[in-house]
Amino acid sequence: MSRDPLPLLPTPSQTVGPFYGYALPFPGGPDIAPAGHPDALTVHGYVHDGDGAPIPDAILEIWQPGPDGDRSGAPGSLRRDPVTGGYLGRDGVTFTGFGRIATDADGHWAVRTLRPGGVPYLSVCVFARGLLHHLYTRIYLPGPATDADPLLAGLAPDRRATLLATEERPGVHRFDVRLQGPGETVFLDFR
Repeated sequence: MSRDPLPLLPTPSQTVGPFYGYALPFPGGPDIAPAGHPDALTVHGYVHDGDGAPIPDAILEIWQPGPDGDRSGAPGSLRRDPVTGGYLGRDGVTFTGFGRIATDADGHWAVRTLRPGGVPYLSVCVFARGLLHHLYTRIYLPGPATDADPLLAGLAPDRRATLLATEERPGVHRFDVRLQGPGETVFLDFR
């Protein structure tokens, strides 16, 4: 008796993780600016899911040029533990142009950096549970260059607002990331 094999159906995609908090964060990840730098500014906020709930296990990566517009970063600024091979952290004196920040149990994150030169924004990549692909966005800091930015000029006011950091007080800015729903952050598609 011959039986026809059952047709094979595709396996649905599945979410991997959340494992971001185990391997990606490193000591000093939020400290892009050297410790005690007089021009350092803090950018902080929360990462929210589509229901507005905080995401306690997201990672934000931030890239930016230095205040002089240089994008070369600081290769070699991360120190390794000679015994374990793990990261000990940054050297504490070098501007790196790169940060990796984990959210805390309340979905809060914070980075200490310097104002970028040549562009009015920090580039951001968001990793979070439920995302099969990371998301790219920007944090625009208040200033004249932000008002003239062509990407922002092409957005409706309500969408534009999702990319603007608000100054809470001198040297401290707030920027929340909403992954879905009302007030969803504008995400960029790079191909």
